[in-house]
Amino acid sequence: MQLASKQSEKGIGMLPGVDAQTLMALMHARGEVARLSARDQLFSTLLGGVNAVLWAFDWQAQRMVYVSPAYEQIFGRSAALLLADYGEWRNSIYPDDLDYAQKSLLEVLDEGAVETREYRIIRGDGQLRWLSDKCFLGRRAENGQGPIIVGIAEDITEKKQLEGELQRLATTDVLTQSSNRRHFFDCAQREFEHAQQFASPLAFLLLDIDDFKRINDTHGHPIGDQVLQRVAQCGASVLRRGDVFGRIGGEEFAAVLPGCQPDLAEQIAQRLQREIQRLSFALPNGTRFSVTASFGLTYLRADDTELASVFARADAAMYKAKRLGKNQVIVA
Repeated sequence: MQLASKQSEKGIGMLPGVDAQTLMALMHARGEVARLSARDQLFSTLLGGVNAVLWAFDWQAQRMVYVSPAYEQIFGRSAALLLADYGEWRNSIYPDDLDYAQKSLLEVLDEGAVETREYRIIRGDGQLRWLSDKCFLGRRAENGQGPIIVGIAEDITEKKQLEGELQRLATTDVLTQSSNRRHFFDCAQREFEHAQQFASPLAFLLLDIDDFKRINDTHGHPIGDQVLQRVAQCGASVLRRGDVFGRIGGEEFAAVLPGCQPDLAEQIAQRLQREIQRLSFALPNGTRFSVTASFGLTYLRADDTELASVFARADAAMYKAKRLGKNQVIVA
């Protein structure tokens, strides 16, 4: 009774019919509850500070059984709705990536883990975001219970944007925003091999701005840069989707036209010639000037074994256009 009285002072109080041993057990239980509560609070605080979504999925029941607080921040959607209906997860995935996301989740059952999943989601506010979603088999099917897949999904949108910018810088001519020489010839080689493999037509076009050195010497390099940029814009506007256009030298540009028959290729080259001829450039003194370009056009032949031979024909045709008075298209 003396022990019970002492505990009364600590808030337990005197419990009728409770002996000292039971009272000690109750005290221990209260301490254990307090300890677990503190641990749960710490765990919740830690999860709330993690900028990634931790999740658990019951494969047999086809439902999400857990999702961490970061879900609502990253997905911009209700966690309660997700836990109530797994369709919420599928609905949030960008349609073009849904098939991949579902198939890669299925692979976890066989492989135990998939650590290279990257796909896009549509946030509740309509934003498109990239996720890296690693998932693992948390529990295998056993004792009548289905497997549990657990994962961690991280927003990698900024990383993807940086990768895209680095790729753009590596493949793009900074001044004209067209393909740089290396990227152009990489693409041209792929198109050349594809055309050879499937016996499909391929046209190759070279153009060189006429008297460009005189433009730079007379009007200055800033004006010369404007000429290059405007010619590149003409190329981008005239060529078809799927054609490859790039700056391969100082004032020299090239285009590869996959699947393009000769008559259409000539029409495209002549249209580009006219568009360049229509360009007009203003000088600081108020006067204006125009530019022209010389073109060499050729096609893939049965005896072409490498891209270099196609390029050489187009190059020879272009210089022939220069010799014959410039501002024209020569077909080789």
